[in-house]
Amino acid sequence: MKKARLFDIIGPRMIGPSSSHTAGAARLGKISLLLLGEEVKKARVTLYESFAKTGRGHGTDRAIAGGLLGFSPEDERLRNSFEIAKERGIDIDFEFSEEDSIHPNTARIKVYGESGEIVEVLGVSVGGGNIEVREVNGMEVSFTCEYPTLLVFHTDMPGVISKITASLADEGINIAFMKVFRTSRNNDASMVIETDEEVPKELLGKILECAPGIKRVSTI
Repeated sequence: MKKARLFDIIGPRMIGPSSSHTAGAARLGKISLLLLGEEVKKARVTLYESFAKTGRGHGTDRAIAGGLLGFSPEDERLRNSFEIAKERGIDIDFEFSEEDSIHPNTARIKVYGESGEIVEVLGVSVGGGNIEVREVNGMEVSFTCEYPTLLVFHTDMPGVISKITASLADEGINIAFMKVFRTSRNNDASMVIETDEEVPKELLGKILECAPGIKRVSTI
């Protein structure tokens, strides 16, 4: 019989009331911030299904806003995230959609950085404060942020995967899990590499230049 972990029983450290609607939502907001790689200037957030129906009551909107400000699920500032965002001059707009989506707790978060960078994330909160990111900038991905995660967006062509994995091996970084997605042969592709060690920021530039067709590299 599988033993239950303490986390499974008592849940995550968080500002309530709901691990899925609040803690998970805050993590989705923070992941969007990390993928942007700079301060958020503006955000457009669409909530679906259960997120949309009970989002205000459970603080989903405030939690996502807090995540976009860099707050963790247990940060008491989540309660005042709207006010803090306004003080910082950050414009965060929410839409509560009536459309069906891929999961009852789904958020689409489009963030605009101070430099003009734009990142759009589609993610779901699966319970217990856990999340899964399903899309980044329209490309299919799948990761949970339980491990250090490297995202590579590239053109599907021979040799790209081997060059990237060799770059990690050269730095002594072990790959725990890896997934590759593509729209079609020789077209847009994405790579999700979850590692046992953190990927140093200085390695990102090396990976970006290690093979032709690599368009964007991010780490979480």
